[in-house]
Amino acid sequence: VQLQASGGGLVQAGGFLRLSCAASGRTPDSVGIGWFRQTPGKEREFVAAIIWSGGRTYYADSVKGRFTISRDNAKNTVWLQMSSLKPEDTAVYYCAARTVVPGTGEYEFKYWGQGTQVTVSS
Repeated sequence: VQLQASGGGLVQAGGFLRLSCAASGRTPDSVGIGWFRQTPGKEREFVAAIIWSGGRTYYADSVKGRFTISRDNAKNTVWLQMSSLKPEDTAVYYCAARTVVPGTGEYEFKYWGQGTQVTVSS
């Protein structure tokens, strides 16, 4: 599975951006897509995730009410609509495919895209 993240850019505080994550396909163990972000010197941080079947969503507390994740199963595409952006949202945003770990019933983010830069100016 190859993931292509796009849509990043420079925006003023209070503005909005929409990120896209296009997956080349889905493997049998793929259950959804997650978005993460990372700034230099910091660990990668979970932002949001969505499940292909049923569309259940998950959000980090820091983005609840401002970010919305959605999907188009037919297009294998997930979007992250970001509004009311803050300077602290500045980061490289990555999408990743959430997969089932064989034999465990647990999940992991196995496949990763290349990242797209989001910069929010104050």
